[in-house]
Amino acid sequence: MSNTSFDWAIVVPVLNEIATLPDLLDHLQIWQQRGAEVLLVDGGSRDGTTTAAHERGFRVISAPPGRASQMNAGAHHTRAAHLVFLHADTRLPEHADQRIQSALAHSALAWGRFDVRIEGRSRLLPAVAFLMNLRSRLSGIATGDQALFITRALFEQVGGFPAQPLMEDIEISKRLKRISTPVCLRARVRTSGRRWDQRGSWRTIVLMWQLRWAYWRGTPAQQLAERYR
Repeated sequence: MSNTSFDWAIVVPVLNEIATLPDLLDHLQIWQQRGAEVLLVDGGSRDGTTTAAHERGFRVISAPPGRASQMNAGAHHTRAAHLVFLHADTRLPEHADQRIQSALAHSALAWGRFDVRIEGRSRLLPAVAFLMNLRSRLSGIATGDQALFITRALFEQVGGFPAQPLMEDIEISKRLKRISTPVCLRARVRTSGRRWDQRGSWRTIVLMWQLRWAYWRGTPAQQLAERYR
């Protein structure tokens, strides 16, 4: 655990991110300079990700692979009062720190997320992002791509992310909204559309809806993770 006290921390799970790591670290350095604690949590990279991050002066810890495991480990290794969980291919919007501070200022039991913009080649991505944001606003369920932020008190109250290989964002959202509704910020994070570009937009859209429906019907996350890969 860090010996330095920060008001907010950005926890980033990483795994073999060397190709896009320079851009990620440039982005994180902005927030580090604005007073955030930045913690990368490596899930077993074999491509030099951890070495490259260390050489840039970033703090990196190791955890068992899986976003839930890695994000929980990151939260455990910081004392920050406010936590932001950021995927390695997602970038926060301008003044994100001020927006988060304002959103969480009035309650120790508060959480929220940003709207998302998906960047990629497919012309369907703007529509996909619009529907993701709308669904999230109506349901109170946040996805990991939307950069979930939360007070430490509330994160600890719900026991952190559930120990499952997929849908950890949906499950923690379900637990959180039993206590308080999320703050849905309209400022947009930018996230990569590479999965849609690589696998095809319609195919990916159908797959994601099938997985969500199956999870809602009670299919174990482990089974869904096999289909997701």
